[in-house]
Amino acid sequence: MVNREDLDWRTVEAGGRNIHYGEVGEGPPLVLLHGTGPGSDAWGNFRHNIGPLSESFRVIAVDLPRFGGSEKLSVNQPRLDFLSRSVRDFMDAIGVESADVIGNSMGAQTAMKLAIDSPDRVRRLVLMAPAAVGYSIFSPMPTEAGRQIAGYYKGEGPTRSKMERLLKSLAYDPEFVTDAMITERFEASIEPDVLEINQGAHWSRQSLEGELHRCVAPSLLVWGQDDRATTLDIGLLLLRKLPDARLHVFARCGHWAQAEHADEFNRLVVGFLA
Repeated sequence: MVNREDLDWRTVEAGGRNIHYGEVGEGPPLVLLHGTGPGSDAWGNFRHNIGPLSESFRVIAVDLPRFGGSEKLSVNQPRLDFLSRSVRDFMDAIGVESADVIGNSMGAQTAMKLAIDSPDRVRRLVLMAPAAVGYSIFSPMPTEAGRQIAGYYKGEGPTRSKMERLLKSLAYDPEFVTDAMITERFEASIEPDVLEINQGAHWSRQSLEGELHRCVAPSLLVWGQDDRATTLDIGLLLLRKLPDARLHVFARCGHWAQAEHADEFNRLVVGFLA
């Protein structure tokens, strides 16, 4: 079991912004990109995976700009353009020419955009439930979890009960969401610099539908059958549209396959990347 303090946490300047990240393990580089949502960061998204993956890889867990320990800054441009460029700048800054990339939700969309714009930088992709297109035939849009995220800083502002509802919308089993998890995410979501950058509208989504054919890296799509953030039909569309993809679906699983089915997820990923 790897704890947070077992990682070598650093901050590097990349592309004119400060990026916080943690490293552990040896071997081929494996970059982990977390999802969006208030209080999200690399350790919170991947705490169940970093230890097992570090037995085979040099694991690099990145706090994307605006999140975790990375620089909090307003972004007035399409978010995937910005985030993929930030990841490329980060890889340049730490001397990683190319890597396998695991992305969760928005992190998966960022990984796809990186592979589209800089195919030489990405070897293989593990993509957990990326909302890479802007529609679903299974669910009203925005989805339940999407509405919770978009409304978190609106109205009365962030509250612990809002955070609880949000996190429970991301899990299949509400008992998976512990009081400690709610408290950790809520406290991260109300830090002064986080509140400041989240005034006003939630930063806009960016569809990759017209670019999917350019995402040529071998890709493993991972979905929860009961995902209420990015519904399964989007995974089926990506399976058809991506040039080299395969899809694994977990039953009785929400948006957090890497946490709700951690052991099987870790074995699946290691097998694919090997």
